[in-house]
Amino acid sequence: MSELLQTTYYNNTVLEWLTAMGIILGAIVVGKITYKIFSVGFRKITSKTKTKLDDIIINMIEEPIIGILVITGIWYALRSLNLSEGLITLTGHIVQFAIFMMIAWLLARLLDALIEEYVVPITESSENDMDDQLLPILRKGLRVIIWCMAIIIGLNNAGYDVAALIAGLGIGGLALAMAAKDTVANVFGGFTILTDKPFKINDRVQVAGFDGTVKEIGIRSTRIKTLAGRVVTIPNSKFADSPVENVSWEPTRKIVLDLGLTYDTSPENMEKAIEILQKIASADESINEETKVFFSGFGDFSMNIRLIYYIKKSGDIAATQNRINLAILKQFNEAKLEFAFPTQTLYNINSSH
Repeated sequence: MSELLQTTYYNNTVLEWLTAMGIILGAIVVGKITYKIFSVGFRKITSKTKTKLDDIIINMIEEPIIGILVITGIWYALRSLNLSEGLITLTGHIVQFAIFMMIAWLLARLLDALIEEYVVPITESSENDMDDQLLPILRKGLRVIIWCMAIIIGLNNAGYDVAALIAGLGIGGLALAMAAKDTVANVFGGFTILTDKPFKINDRVQVAGFDGTVKEIGIRSTRIKTLAGRVVTIPNSKFADSPVENVSWEPTRKIVLDLGLTYDTSPENMEKAIEILQKIASADESINEETKVFFSGFGDFSMNIRLIYYIKKSGDIAATQNRINLAILKQFNEAKLEFAFPTQTLYNINSSH
């Protein structure tokens, strides 16, 4: 048995390989025990406190810390083996980089949880919609910064020349920027939306041939739910290049209704029709006082009356139009006012030769 343990494979005896594996398994076991301590022991303690901060910290750091412990155990196991100098250096760099990634994961999780617990309720309770639009961008931006800093520091500690790498990226960045000019335009379009505020979330807008409600404003694109119920993703550059009509900002909805009466309608009945329309519009509480009714002209088949009225923002547009149209139909029928329809009269002239 002792001879088997002393057998050498890749410059290490079987005993040394088993010892390294035991260290790795021990690190995993320590990680499991640490997880249990965090999930059971510490959570019981933090649940008794009044603040949620300690609960958030425990929940967010337990998994990254366990990962750091396991990685450290793997590093010690590799250090116990007789490896070449180059391989030891390489594994050390990999372990250092992995630890920095775990730290970045820990910070990103912790920061995101703190924002969710303390900042999001404040933005939801505020009347200003600007913070609701900026918060998702801020959260994504902070995560990107944390991961970028961790990668740079990790590579630097791993022995790589980060300054030369960044300089190389700067040279290649110009070509990348030229290739990604549409993305850059969309990003600047997103900032234009946030600063100029042509619309906000839940506003109804018409842009680029689409009519719908704004559901999400992102850095690169904006999502609109159309009247058909479909979600359309529009690049933010479209909002900078195209006219945007904010339907939600209209103080009233203008409705233009043209009615045609037959040509045998007397002037008195035309005046009566105008009076009926005026009374119908004035009696409806959803219509403001800017109603206009007038004899608009002589058509090919009818004498036309135009009714222009404005539905208040608080009124139901479809229901108001329905009430007005039914009232017109009912009262015009009662007054014996006939609507015109396309007709044609033929005159036959007999001539003798």
